[in-house]
Amino acid sequence: MSSIASNRLNTAIANGTISTMIQIKALLNQVQALLPSFIIGFSPKEYQSIPRINVSNKSFTQDALGILANIATLYPSFINAGNLANDLSLYGQLDELATISRQLTEKIEDTQMLAGSEAYVTALSVYRLTEAAAVAGMPGADVLYQQLRERFATSGIRRTRVSTSINPLPTRCLPSKLDGRPGDRRELKTC
Repeated sequence: MSSIASNRLNTAIANGTISTMIQIKALLNQVQALLPSFIIGFSPKEYQSIPRINVSNKSFTQDALGILANIATLYPSFINAGNLANDLSLYGQLDELATISRQLTEKIEDTQMLAGSEAYVTALSVYRLTEAAAVAGMPGADVLYQQLRERFATSGIRRTRVSTSINPLPTRCLPSKLDGRPGDRRELKTC
């Protein structure tokens, strides 16, 4: 959990140089361009309805390929061992790429989440201190407090008053699923 006292990240990519970001994006685009043109995306309905291969299904598919390749005369000509072998081979190749991609994506998303959390926690501290300065009557603090307070005016978050008349901020956020895809272990915290 992020706190203003434990800032785990205090950097930007190559200290914020534009050329490093351009290089990273160019390399990612280059990887995408190297992928064959048959790489596709599913609609949500297709994603839910397509039969998926797993460890036991993969073993079953390999067994079926062996049988089909060795006794092709038993099956109609539209069931082709070569096509099945190509699909299974492509599945294995893409599985390797997907593993590397998932690892990178997870690290990028986790780092992004931490950076955002640290920035938001610091911003909340600025808000609380600005609010305290406004309550104490420091010149100009009220205008700054009103500006920062706008974020909470429309958020629907109920805040309770304390004896000093400083409104505490919410300490808990409600979880919501990231994208609902199987294997997604994280939840997105929304406030």
